[in-house]
Parts: sequence; structure tokens; C-alpha cells
Amino acid sequence: MADLDKLVEELSSLSVLEAAELVKKLEEKWGVSAAAPVAVAAVGAAAPAAAPVQEEEEKTEFDVIIKDAGPKKIEVIKTIRQLTSLGLKEAKDVAETPGSKVLEGVSKEVANDAKAKLEAAGAVVEIK
Repeated sequence: MADLDKLVEELSSLSVLEAAELVKKLEEKWGVSAAAPVAVAAVGAAAPAAAPVQEEEEKTEFDVIIKDAGPKKIEVIKTIRQLTSLGLKEAKDVAETPGSKVLEGVSKEVANDAKAKLEAAGAVVEIK
């Protein structure tokens, strides 16, 4: 059996982006959704038919997608590195590949903040 204290310590060192990626990988491997228990708890005594409608209306996870790095590619790469834990080469690849996800599964506030910073650096950004 794994040393649980060591596992907790390692998980505590993850960045928000890495933690979100870990959740997605675990959901895929185990065939579950981490959001399902929260949705059930939030719905509580509401009618079962109302639950799916609420989930569709309220999007809680957003992806920040770079459409074009623009004329100031170096500034965009620096901003990508500030927003993520990517290295220089990986950040450059993201900046140079239209449609690349800079951030995935983040809150609306984080997505809007990242979009503003990337646009200030000269990139064309979309939030999905």
C-alpha cells in the first residue's frame, strides 16, 4: 500500500493547472466525474428533472485558447510561462500553434485574467 502521507505531500506541491490535469486524467481512467457529487449536493431536494438543466446553464470550467500570438510573440511566450508551469520550449510551441490551450478547466475569473494578460501582450485569445 502507498504511503499516504507522502502522496498527500506530493499532491500539495502541484500547481492549479497540474491539479486540474490530474483530475481529468483520473476521471478518464476511472470513468467518473468529480463534478457529479457536487452537483447532486447542490441540487439537494430539487426535482430530478431540474438537475440537468442547472448543470447546462452554469458553466464552471473554462479553457483559454490562443488563436494567434500576434506581432509580440516573445511577450506572449513570457506571459504563457507566467500563467503556467511550462518551460520555454513548451510555451513557445503553445504560442506558435493556433488553437492551443494555454489553460484548461479553470474558473471564469482565472480565464478572464489570463485572457486580459495575453491580449495585453498582443495575442488573440478565446475563452471556451
